[in-house]
Amino acid sequence: MDDHPTWHPSVPNRKPPRLPESLQDPQKLAMAIVEAAWSKNAYQTRIYDVRKLVDYTDLFVILTGRSERQVAAIADAIEAELKAQGAAPAGIEGRKTATWILLDFGNVVVHVFEKGNRDYYDLDRLWADAAVVAVEEPAWVQDFARMEAEPSF
Repeated sequence: MDDHPTWHPSVPNRKPPRLPESLQDPQKLAMAIVEAAWSKNAYQTRIYDVRKLVDYTDLFVILTGRSERQVAAIADAIEAELKAQGAAPAGIEGRKTATWILLDFGNVVVHVFEKGNRDYYDLDRLWADAAVVAVEEPAWVQDFARMEAEPSF
């Protein structure tokens, strides 16, 4: 049996995502996801390895957008880019409100938050026991995050 199944049968009624051979590895899939998200200026990128904590996925990718419109654009970019690579999520939740959109790619679950909701739900604190997968945001994303952190007048 594969160490990293593309979906986890421990969750009843959870359908498997469609993943091409090139995206079967959770790390490669997570990097394809964050690259797509960065194209829409997603920031505060965190990838958590949750394999030792849960049995339904391997990695959580948590991203932030500054508004509901941007959150929707980030989720759309992830879905479109992965579709172009032959992948499709098993499910997507939260599109209607676009304050927290979840994309389920089986061994990688993506959370795209509007910045206020990211602070409120604080998944980073909730998953603090998980190993962090090192990822460095591109310079333009870091610049964007700095601008978001500065007070506006």
